[in-house]
Amino acid sequence: MNQNLGRSAAGTRILILLLFVTACLGSLAGWYFITGGNKGLNLPVPHELLGESPVEAIPEEERQVPDLILLGARREAQKGTRYEASYVRIAYPGGDVPSDRGACTDVVIRAFRNAGIDLQQLIHEDMKKNFDKYPRKWGLDKPDPNIDHRRVPNQIQFFKTYGKSLTLKVEGRLDEWKWGDVVYWRFPDGRDHCGIISDRTTLDGIPLVIHNAGIAREENALLRWEIVGHYRYPADE
Repeated sequence: MNQNLGRSAAGTRILILLLFVTACLGSLAGWYFITGGNKGLNLPVPHELLGESPVEAIPEEERQVPDLILLGARREAQKGTRYEASYVRIAYPGGDVPSDRGACTDVVIRAFRNAGIDLQQLIHEDMKKNFDKYPRKWGLDKPDPNIDHRRVPNQIQFFKTYGKSLTLKVEGRLDEWKWGDVVYWRFPDGRDHCGIISDRTTLDGIPLVIHNAGIAREENALLRWEIVGHYRYPADE
């Protein structure tokens, strides 16, 4: 009987040790996720392990437009929205593709909608008035509210015209990168990409970015590709 009790106590100690190791590994994974440790490795970590972010600590009634933009984007990462850029006929205004999918531009669109800003309508209305100022990469002869706002070059043109154009540099300019800003990259193969600047940062102070290049994620990606655009909308004073 004493032997059985001894085995039971030993088993309990082993279980406690395993739980402790698991918790430590979870914390370590979170640290790697935030810092981009191991030469940029980003391990997928549930958002609840990261703790409350600066914006999440702001009372709801005190949150401003950039806060709401960020939280709208973070919702995409929390859902793990999968990448899907296919043409879809949607309602106008306020139209959206199915909520479980979307392109990188849909992260931006949904982020701004969370702040009451409908880029679908804003870009479409501007294209109707200024169609010749927008890129003609797709053979269009008139605006299309189903897709125009979901194309990176069109978003860039809109923000360049009506938002605030900001620095493309990161080193020595970290104070110019604010959460809720939109960043645009160019992949090595020439494709365009975009995301929303987070309020979480690495230990070096580099902000994480919320984007979708396969699945929506919040990670240390700002310096991963060539930065070709950085905008704030609405433009601050």
